[in-house]
Amino acid sequence: MALLHLRRTTSSRNSFLFLLRSSTSFTEARTFSNTTTLFSPHLLSNSVSHELPSATLPPFDFLKQSRRGFAKGKNKSKDDSAGGTVEFVDIGPTVKATANSQMDAAVVALSRELQKLRTGRASAGMLDHIIVETDGVKLPLNRLAVVSVMDAKTLSVNPYDPNTLKQLENAIVSSPLGLNPQRDGDRLIAAIPPLTKEHIQAMCKVVAKSCEDCRQSIRRARQKAMDTVKKAGSSFPKDDAKKLEKEIEEMTKKFVKSAEDMCNKKEKEIKTG
Repeated sequence: MALLHLRRTTSSRNSFLFLLRSSTSFTEARTFSNTTTLFSPHLLSNSVSHELPSATLPPFDFLKQSRRGFAKGKNKSKDDSAGGTVEFVDIGPTVKATANSQMDAAVVALSRELQKLRTGRASAGMLDHIIVETDGVKLPLNRLAVVSVMDAKTLSVNPYDPNTLKQLENAIVSSPLGLNPQRDGDRLIAAIPPLTKEHIQAMCKVVAKSCEDCRQSIRRARQKAMDTVKKAGSSFPKDDAKKLEKEIEEMTKKFVKSAEDMCNKKEKEIKTG
């Protein structure tokens, strides 16, 4: 009797455990099913379709596309290096114009310096560099008076304003020309004295120095032009660069000869008086 009761109890216990395990498995299966359903592609596509317009994206192979992009980039660089062209810039006109302007300025400055030198012959421009102070203002003499040549040894100074006659006289006497003008009514008469041997030698040295300074200025302008051509490098064709350098050399020789001719003429005037 006791044995029968024990068997019934054991059977009831096993049935209870079986039912408990079945209930648990069913709950877990239901939970997993709900979760899968919630995140299923079908539901996701339905939920997104309410917010964003439907679009079909093609399949993307990241590794394949990366290799393809690398290959395209490599080919493109080859094409650029093979088919690329260098843009040439024509700097010739600008370089020549700049060099010509600088060389011409050097010759003009030389001419002004030579005009300041007195020779034994009267020249209307020999007084232009003299500065006259009147009423506290400093002006070149040719802004205050007209200078004319009366003969080979005499200059006439006619002021625009007779009241400046005294200031003009003082400025001429103070200049290094060694002139001693005399008043003649409302004008000044300046006689050109003959040059001494020492004065002639000193003046010739000044002419030589002025000529050399001008040559140096011209050569500096030449060097600047040459440097500009060299800096252009590959952006300027080699044949054009050689042609431009040759033209600059010819321009330099022309201006140097002009300066030397001017100085030789001035030196001859000084020596012959």
